[in-house]
Amino acid sequence: MNNNNKATAPVVDANNVSHISSGTVVKGEISSVADIRVDGAVQGKVYSKGRVVVGEDASLTGTLACTNVDFWGKIEGDVFVKDTFSLKGTAAVNGNIHVRRLQVEMGAQINGTCSMITEEDYDTFIKDVITTEAPSID
Repeated sequence: MNNNNKATAPVVDANNVSHISSGTVVKGEISSVADIRVDGAVQGKVYSKGRVVVGEDASLTGTLACTNVDFWGKIEGDVFVKDTFSLKGTAAVNGNIHVRRLQVEMGAQINGTCSMITEEDYDTFIKDVITTEAPSID
């Protein structure tokens, strides 16, 4: 019996995740086609064509732009999310949010505006916000 209707889980290669460890401070612009995990501090722009995960002790000062984000930490700056922004209970956002879908847990803090956007709006914002385009992987 052949069951071709089964959904398959996406394959995630752990080696393709950039990780900024706790105790690490990065100043400047990060641009990646792969997923990014931040447990340290970033002062500048973070851009990923994939998912960004921001840990509980992480802090960002600057712009965050990505396709999806799971957010436990703190950010001082604007957030642009092409699809889903998941704010966890320990999250604190001091800035404006531009997102297609928003999920907020009890306890999360938002100090700023929230605008619902389309994927086309996101692409337009990115052209104005991100100065270093993520390289393509062939």
